[in-house]
Amino acid sequence: MRPLLLSLLLLIPLAATAETRYTVAPQAVTDWKAVYGRIEAQTRIPARARIGGTLVELSVTEGDRVEAGDVIGRVVDDKLDFQLDAIDGQLQALASQLENARSELVRGEELLARGVTTVQRLDVLRTQVEVYQNQIVAATAERQVVEQQAAEGAVLAPIAGLVLTVPAAAGAVVMPGEAIATIGGGGFFLRLAVPERHAGMLAEGDRIEIAAPSGMAEGQLARLYPQIENGRVIADVAVPALDDAFVDARVPVRVPIGTREALMVPEQAVSHRFGLDFLIVGDAERVVVPGQTHEVDGVTMVEILSGLTAGEIVVLP
Repeated sequence: MRPLLLSLLLLIPLAATAETRYTVAPQAVTDWKAVYGRIEAQTRIPARARIGGTLVELSVTEGDRVEAGDVIGRVVDDKLDFQLDAIDGQLQALASQLENARSELVRGEELLARGVTTVQRLDVLRTQVEVYQNQIVAATAERQVVEQQAAEGAVLAPIAGLVLTVPAAAGAVVMPGEAIATIGGGGFFLRLAVPERHAGMLAEGDRIEIAAPSGMAEGQLARLYPQIENGRVIADVAVPALDDAFVDARVPVRVPIGTREALMVPEQAVSHRFGLDFLIVGDAERVVVPGQTHEVDGVTMVEILSGLTAGEIVVLP
């Protein structure tokens, strides 16, 4: 009696679980195209030298992070110092001439009061004072221009971001407008190049799957560019918290290129024995050929390629 009782106890869970049944019906699944995306900066702006001269200081290297306005280098032009010295000498000479002209004007006014000189002579002296004053103003403005040129020797970071390239080196002679470093900022995204035959199947807002080092991640197709380059459609994908440690790194990406109908069953319905896959269909066990797995409403489903038809009832273990 004990073996019979034990057999009945073992059959009770099977009978209870056999009541869970799943009716097979066609479901829409998404076809994915595997491509590579490249991590790129939203904005790439070179930090350029504003004056020509010698790059005497360079404080950044590739991979450094900078803020907008940070001084990343300094260009020095020795000729500007000589120009400042020349202007300072000119200002000193004009100051002496102005002082002498003012003294002459004071004496002229005293002579005019005694009736010794004429009004015309006094007007000439006043004009001479004004000429020297205006020359000092012009020389001072010229000095400010040279000072501003010297101040523009500081190479500033145009935006906040990551230093991507530094083509210059300290001690090099640079020309005005020459790039000292390239800054990438404004956020990072994935840029895709998808074959043009799939162009009509893509739309902004589509969900994109990314094979990140930490696991599968999701992004959103943010922009489709209208111009096709070398037979490929260029698209940008926005990915939250995208790893920007390596810019221009290639990342495996899956892009939706269409939908189709497939027969799927819950993953736990498929059993594996002797290298074959089985389903319990009705009251019998049947060999099937499974395909890809899909997530449907949080449930892992297995696509059945062969051995199953729509409308059949699958018993879940």
